[in-house]
Formats: sequence, C-alpha cells, structure tokens
Amino acid sequence: MNATKGLAAWHSAVAGGSEPQALAEIIREDAVFHSPVVHTPQRGRALVVSYLAAAGQTLGNASFRYVRELVDGEEALLEFETKIDGIHVNGVDLIRFDADVMIADFKVMVRPLKAVNKVREAMAARLGRMKD
Repeated sequence: MNATKGLAAWHSAVAGGSEPQALAEIIREDAVFHSPVVHTPQRGRALVVSYLAAAGQTLGNASFRYVRELVDGEEALLEFETKIDGIHVNGVDLIRFDADVMIADFKVMVRPLKAVNKVREAMAARLGRMKD
C-alpha cells in the first residue's frame, strides 16, 4: 500500500509546518497539482511545492484538522476542516502516490463557496509574498 507509507511522510511534512524543503522530498519531479481556484493543472515539483507550502501555511492554523482518511492502494482521500477569518472551510485532498511512495498527483476541493473565495484570497496573498 503505497498510500499508507506516503501518508506518513505527508503528515510529517504538514506537522512540520509544510516547509518547502520537506515537501520537495516527497513530491515527484513531474507531479501535478489541481487547485480549487486555478483553472489549469500546475505541473512540476517547484510549482506543486509552492502551492502546497502556501496552502499549508494558509490553511494549517490552530483550527486545522483532518477528519477522515480513506486509503486504497496508491490513492488517498483526506477530508479536512479549518477556519480562516471566522469562515468554516471544509475540503478534500485527493493524493496519488507512485511506486516509490512519492506524490504524483494532488487535487484539492473546497466548500462552501464562501470558503472557496476566502481560500482564493488568502492563497493569492500568500503566493504573492512567496514571489517577493
């Protein structure tokens, strides 16, 4: 079960603050990230790391918690909840791991619409700061 081993590394990276270096160690060079607010898939380790680091630092506040985890072979689904500026965010991370237990594909879905808008706003601000 690649996903079981991969999730241990993912949870460790998240617990460590979603630092770019830690994320880069578990993400394939040709990984793909699917954002809930960006229309095109983001391809390549550098882009995937930048989005996941920003998401971890934006969503990963004191209220963040995973509430459900489903694993099937190389696939994992993680449901999460958090609050940003008093707005409840409910989302799902869909992660596919390769044979080397590296993240190959990462898709995030967020609800409700008010939360999607708040996440978009917060991520845009975070990614803008990361480019400076």
